Amino acid sequence: MATTTYTNAVGRRKTAIATVRITPAAKASVTVNGKSVKDYFKTAERAKIAEEALALAESAETYAVSAHVEGGGVAAQAEALRHAISRALTEAEPKTRPTLKTAGLLRRDPRAKERKKPGLVKARKRKQWSKR
Repeated sequence: MATTTYTNAVGRRKTAIATVRITPAAKASVTVNGKSVKDYFKTAERAKIAEEALALAESAETYAVSAHVEGGGVAAQAEALRHAISRALTEAEPKTRPTLKTAGLLRRDPRAKERKKPGLVKARKRKQWSKR
């Protein structure tokens, strides 16, 4: 039976879902939906958020990351990718778990859009009250 050389993980944020496969490689790279992370996330801030787990675990030069991201907005996709990479790293290298856990990267952010209530315009917004 052949052993797998890669690790899969799924990360979520709001309605964004990121599926990640990390592979030990000499030439480290992060690919998102077929593009480099810098090309996919236009701003440096989003790319930094996505690669934060690799930087904290000091594994940026150790793994090649291939990711598929869908749903949500750009910010949610970056955070979902960070969550997925964190989960994959803890599976591949269990010693990184305490570092990532104290940084809060292993916890899924549960915040999501609140549902619209009947009789209201949005979740909490009401129609303007008129005296006359």
